[in-house]
Amino acid sequence: MLPRGIIPLIGLRPVSLGIRPSFVCSSQRRELASAEVLPQLTKDRYPHVKRGEYAKLDQHHLGFFKDLLGPDRVITDPSDCEGFNVDWIRNVRGYSQCVLKPKTTEEVSKILSFCNDNRVAVCPQGGNTGLVGGSVPVFDEVVLWTGLMNNVMSIDETSGALVCQAGCILEHLDNQLAEKNLMMPLDLGAKGSCHIGGNVSTNAGGLRLLRYGNLHGTVLGVEAVKADGEIIDCLSTLKKDNTGYHLKHLFIGSEGTLGIITKIAIQCPPKPKAVNLAFLGLKSFENVLKILKKAKKDLGEILSSCEMIDESSLESVTENLKLKSPLSIHPFYMLVETHGSNKEHDEEKMNKFLEDVMEEGLALDGTTTNEPSKMKAIWDLRESITEGLMKDGYAFKYDISLPTKHFYSLVPVLRERVGDIAQRVCGYGHVGDGNIHLNVTTRKFSQEMLDKIEPFVFEYTSKLRGSVSAEHGIGFKKTKYVHFSKSKESIALMKKLKAMMDPNGILNPYKVLPC
Repeated sequence: MLPRGIIPLIGLRPVSLGIRPSFVCSSQRRELASAEVLPQLTKDRYPHVKRGEYAKLDQHHLGFFKDLLGPDRVITDPSDCEGFNVDWIRNVRGYSQCVLKPKTTEEVSKILSFCNDNRVAVCPQGGNTGLVGGSVPVFDEVVLWTGLMNNVMSIDETSGALVCQAGCILEHLDNQLAEKNLMMPLDLGAKGSCHIGGNVSTNAGGLRLLRYGNLHGTVLGVEAVKADGEIIDCLSTLKKDNTGYHLKHLFIGSEGTLGIITKIAIQCPPKPKAVNLAFLGLKSFENVLKILKKAKKDLGEILSSCEMIDESSLESVTENLKLKSPLSIHPFYMLVETHGSNKEHDEEKMNKFLEDVMEEGLALDGTTTNEPSKMKAIWDLRESITEGLMKDGYAFKYDISLPTKHFYSLVPVLRERVGDIAQRVCGYGHVGDGNIHLNVTTRKFSQEMLDKIEPFVFEYTSKLRGSVSAEHGIGFKKTKYVHFSKSKESIALMKKLKAMMDPNGILNPYKVLPC
């Protein structure tokens, strides 16, 4: 029996599910690059960044690459390269003249050894679904694309250890694991395009970090190639390995600046037998916090995700993408999901939780379901927000962590600061782990708007002891602001590690570390 006020989800049409691509996949790069207006070159939009003393690509370099990979895996046609030069949200653009497509670790090793000897800068790229400009060239760096490195080596059904190459698409891995009643511990809106190597190199968080933890905890081991071509084999599948320094952690979250990840071993949990999802409408952020606290207490071990969406964020989807919401309009919304092993037990816990939040007036409206197609329709509302915001014109996107009680505080402050020159100022994200996605949209890029937002957003975040990057990395766009979250001593140590592991600075230059 459902609690009073909670409507079972029936009759909701999953508008465009399975048709509308949420993220740009590699096969669409050329078409989208030519079909839409290209963003300004990064070197022109951000003139403070100067090209390093790297070699200019010549026939000698191209000859080596073609001898190694064959002409079909060395892309030099400008129109074919264009899609690899632009990030998918069309905020930054480089002008690489060469895209390399290796299939093996050994090929990556030979490429990097050659590039290091010849001081050729390299930009590693996977699914190119990043939001901070970390996966595309800033200038003319050679792009090393991992999409052909897509083999699964092994899946241990007993331990749950998966070993695969870095270019495997996250959703494809999840589908293969499902056949063995396992699942990836990571789930993202970009799962149909993003590569697991990119996920690990950016330490991606995703929708269910609350339940399954971050990649520093679930990655068992990695294989990576240093700038000089040396292969570092830390591809352990052991849950416990306490022998010396945990070198794998150097590569998790370093965004390809210390080495290029080529293989990953990751711990995969059992696929849940019972999944329930509630979508709630609320009148205040104060009630968001109360429901979060109650969900952690009452749902306990089965709570897998707790997401918050504000009214303006949801409007970007319902108005710009014409997706249908099952709820009426409210200032705030929450998605509360459970993963468990006992259908009756989990439904009982969820229904009791929902009954309480309705009776206490914490939620004004709600719906719940355990049918896969209907859950997908609800999740599609959440996962499509980035695309919906892009339809406004240009999106200034900020991925930050704040203490939970201050999770939403920056949104109204920023609304007042930017005023009418913004199309929209909104916030949504992983309230369960304190990670908010703050967005300001305008009809087109505006330096005036950028100056109003930065460094204000990062100063505000720092004063609250938050992080300027919660899960998307630093990439190119946040290098000037690392000091708001890291001490000068920490930054100095990171620079020493970079100098030791990549003395010529060829790996993903202009990213992560302040210039």
